[in-house]
Amino acid sequence: MRNILFLACFFCASQALAQEETMSLTLSQAIEIAQANSPEAESARNTYRSAYWSYRFYKANYLPSVTLSSSPYFNRQISKITQNDGTSLFMKQNQLGFDVNMSINQNIWFTGGNLFIQSKVNRMDELENKTTSYNTQPVVIGYQQAIFGYNSLKWDRRIEPVQFRQARKAYNEALELIASQTCNYFFNLASAQTNLDIASSNYASADTLYRYAQGRYNIGTITESDMLQLEINKLSEETNMMNARIEVENQMQILRSFLGIKDEVTLKVIPEKEVPKFEIPLVDALKMAFENSPEPEYFERQKLQSQSNLASARANAGLKADLYVKFGLSQTGEKLKDAYRDPMNQQYASIGISLPL
Repeated sequence: MRNILFLACFFCASQALAQEETMSLTLSQAIEIAQANSPEAESARNTYRSAYWSYRFYKANYLPSVTLSSSPYFNRQISKITQNDGTSLFMKQNQLGFDVNMSINQNIWFTGGNLFIQSKVNRMDELENKTTSYNTQPVVIGYQQAIFGYNSLKWDRRIEPVQFRQARKAYNEALELIASQTCNYFFNLASAQTNLDIASSNYASADTLYRYAQGRYNIGTITESDMLQLEINKLSEETNMMNARIEVENQMQILRSFLGIKDEVTLKVIPEKEVPKFEIPLVDALKMAFENSPEPEYFERQKLQSQSNLASARANAGLKADLYVKFGLSQTGEKLKDAYRDPMNQQYASIGISLPL
């Protein structure tokens, strides 16, 4: 009875598999699918994209940037106002202000400073007196610089290209590792399918011998002991065939999952008839390893990062000074055109010094 149930289950499973779609794969096709759709490939691509956009952001720090800003405000309150004679009075304020500021900034990587050009327009309306005034700064040129400080722009210029090269090589390495793993899963399934074919052939032979033996036993040409031995051999080969079938299903599921194939298709792998022969001399292997492996870039980046951290620690522990200078033109007027007429020059310079004790 147990054998009958066993055969029924095997027959149903075989019929179900026969109704499924079958996909034949060569090794090159399997590798192509794995490198395009596998979860490992998707993870590697996302990691590389992150490194790519980080590198693009780093490159943008060395390009000019244009900023347009505005900070309108409404002020209606009683405030403490200092008078011309030095006294202070609480006075009511009712103001509406509006400004537009356009700035062009350029980072200077070898000094770590920032050069900027600005143009500003300010309008203030006194709602209580119904007056309007303008203040303009048509052109303002300035520069700010941290003296004796840590120059992050200089160190990023040395570290970021190495880090991006490491990410690019790591992505290529990940694709090759995916191809290598695909080979393992591909030939595991190929071996399981071959074992199933052998087991099926052995079972067919054992079943045929058993059927012939039944006829000979009925006419008395073989003993009962021989008959039972052939039956045991048939059941053993049947068990081997079922185990081989289960192994095929397991290896098929592993390969299907690795390739990112979500449909329940039956995979049939087709190995190449010939294995290519190739040799890689040690010198060539070492050369390609240094050219293509991300490890050299990783160690170089670690070295540069350590030097950068040391420079930052020294800069934070020593004398600090900040330089800020600007030169420009400015004017005021009750009308906008008057605020641009005969502008006066203005200069401003400051140096801040800090020395930890």
